[in-house]
Amino acid sequence: MTAPSVRVLLADDHPVYRLGLRAFLDSVEGIEVVGEAATGAEAVSAAEVLRPAVVVMDLQMPDLNGIEATRMIVKAVPDVAVLVLTYSDEDHSVLDAMLAGARGYVLKEAGTEVILRAIHDVAQGEMIFGASIAERMRSLLGARRSPSRPFPELTAREYEVLDLMAQGSSNTEIALRLGIGDKRVRNCVTEIYAKLGVPGRPQAIVLAREAGLGRPAQGEG
Repeated sequence: MTAPSVRVLLADDHPVYRLGLRAFLDSVEGIEVVGEAATGAEAVSAAEVLRPAVVVMDLQMPDLNGIEATRMIVKAVPDVAVLVLTYSDEDHSVLDAMLAGARGYVLKEAGTEVILRAIHDVAQGEMIFGASIAERMRSLLGARRSPSRPFPELTAREYEVLDLMAQGSSNTEIALRLGIGDKRVRNCVTEIYAKLGVPGRPQAIVLAREAGLGRPAQGEG
């Protein structure tokens, strides 16, 4: 059975760049460009209506910048992966976008093949960011360690869920692994975000992996 196409929304205020990227993606099997947006507000509205798998978001957008648009999209449509486009990974707005819930970033000058690979990666739940951004995220979010175990504010079940999240498991996989319902997993994930003070899954995973979670138990894998 052929895998479903990755539904992509392109948000960029430069029509030549946007149309060029669309022309390339339209030629790629397994990618479906479902819409375009020229402003941040248009991107938010389109994401809510079209429910793409990935929003490719330029950070420099008129009327509502890419950071705020990302924050609103992640809140309104949590399953959407936002991949931000930037001219430089030294731009502080890249870190702000990650903290707002973006799954990763790619340089606009990196080329279409790199962007395509990043789209596939974030659609599959991966996070795309360089070492410098990861280090800055860790510094801002903090390690929050405990003598007994990290994150003592989490219940035992929430801790198990976070550990499996850090291993890269989806909510469905976590439910099967722990023998609990999908709704229970979603509730645990929501509580984890609230207790750790993070906006979404990528930031929770960064914290968890920095604290040593996400390693398969001895004898696994």
